[in-house]
Amino acid sequence: MRILGIDPGYATIGFGLIEGERGQYKMVTYGAITTSAGLPLSKRLYQIDRDMEGLIGQLKPDAISIEELFFNTNITTGIAVAHGRGVLLCAAERCGVPLYEYTPGQVKMAVTGYGKAEKRQVMDMTKRLLKLTKVPRPDDAADALALALCHARSFTSRLPQIRPEKETV
Repeated sequence: MRILGIDPGYATIGFGLIEGERGQYKMVTYGAITTSAGLPLSKRLYQIDRDMEGLIGQLKPDAISIEELFFNTNITTGIAVAHGRGVLLCAAERCGVPLYEYTPGQVKMAVTGYGKAEKRQVMDMTKRLLKLTKVPRPDDAADALALALCHARSFTSRLPQIRPEKETV
């Protein structure tokens, strides 16, 4: 199974593609989509949409794993990130790839076994599970790989699964 993890944003969107089967995972590629700070938000969102659609077409994932939003203290930044996340959700839907959403705590639990793990612990376990020589950069890409691992480890669990239903039009 090819899983594309996406760490949403509007300035930097991390992505990471892994292949996983029977508890064995390997990193295929990772990186980031970036937008220029000088562009209006509408143009940044349009660029994210086009770039994400192209990336999905190029990488051909079987599933997409994306982080649910967590608002901390900066609501203005959170709203802009929410706009970017919405564009990412639409691009995945348009491309017909099943989408799975995970909270930060679920990612931490799936990757480290502890739902309140520190960011550094998640990055280190991501590196170990994927047998990488170093932690991927930028951090957004490392987070995206952790999201892909989260789905791989959760989806293959023997626990009951809730799968998105296919709609017929």
